[in-house]
Amino acid sequence: MKATWNNQVLAESNDTIVIENNHYFPASSIKKDFFQASSKHTACPWKGEASYYTLEVDGQKNEDAAWYYPNPKDAAQEIKGYIAFWKGVKVE
Repeated sequence: MKATWNNQVLAESNDTIVIENNHYFPASSIKKDFFQASSKHTACPWKGEASYYTLEVDGQKNEDAAWYYPNPKDAAQEIKGYIAFWKGVKVE
């Protein structure tokens, strides 16, 4: 699987985990240069609190376009350390 945005590969892995139709990429597969920590947080009843990254490619920002669960609830422990994408990031 490959995650791309603004003609740049953000992450690539054969070991994604699919939950609720989202591919979660291992943290080791992302290109960290494009990721900036965000202050946004949301809550999922069964996965826990999500944190976000803003993506920046060639001077363009995609606010809060990647998310992860730093301390997922027991039911979602398998995605600890994994990152998923939305907001126009193509995953294929």
